Formats: sequence, structure tokens, C-alpha cells
Amino acid sequence: MTREITGKHVLIGTVSAFSVIIAVNVFMAYSAISTFPGLEVKNSYVASQSFNADKAAQEALGWTIDATDKDGKLYVTITDKDGLPVQVKSITGTLGRATNVTQDQAPTFAFDGMSYVAETGALEAGNWNYRMVATALDGTPFKQRVIIHVKR
Repeated sequence: MTREITGKHVLIGTVSAFSVIIAVNVFMAYSAISTFPGLEVKNSYVASQSFNADKAAQEALGWTIDATDKDGKLYVTITDKDGLPVQVKSITGTLGRATNVTQDQAPTFAFDGMSYVAETGALEAGNWNYRMVATALDGTPFKQRVIIHVKR
């Protein structure tokens, strides 16, 4: 006995296939939106007006930034043109993953004479970003995204 494929069977197959496609698209869209960290600046036009001046002032400082994770602490080392440690007026920022904000934290730093050290807890293996905002002793703002590769 053979079964015939009727219009009802074709309709069920078509609806089932499109239901799977739509469900996957909804899941992917939700995943993308729920982990999006947001905008870097509120108004890119306004930010662009002072970009060149800010960049020149920051480059004039001659700072080199290095960040490492060790024993549940984040070490941010700022050195000048001569390789000497730099002390800043203030340092803040956000430590987190590049792709989402669920693990973001705002470390509180203390200067140990060589580096700025903050308790972060044990970071999971992978790529982390520290979006640093520092102010030089002369008041010059310094912003940089520092990539930290954590290996466990």
C-alpha cells in the first residue's frame, strides 16, 4: 500500500521548514542584541571635532601601556618615552570581554611604584579588553583600549 503525498503533507512540510528557519533567526537576533555592548560615543560628529587635537596631545605624552592578568589582579603599566614608570592623576576604565558586557567590571587601582594594580578575581581564559581612561598630572586625558590575552 502506497501513501500519496497530498497538499496537506506539502503544507505541513513547508510550514515546518519555515518555522525552523524563523526560530533560528529569532534566536540569533536575540543573542546579537542581548550581548551588544552599545555605542562608544553618543554623537560621533561631536567626538570627531576634537579627535585630532586629542590624539596629538595623547601622542605628545609618549606613553606606552601594557596590561597583564596575574593571580587575580590586573597590572597596568604606563611607561614614558624613556621607559620609566608614569604616575597619573587618575586612572579608571572598564575591563571586560570584547563581545558582551555581562562580565564587565570597573577595577579600582593602586600605584605600587611600577604599575597600577587592581583586584579583578580570576579572569577566564580568552580575550579581554581594558578600556582605560587616565589623566596625566598636567591634566591631559589619555584613552586607550588595551587587549589582554588570558591563558589558563
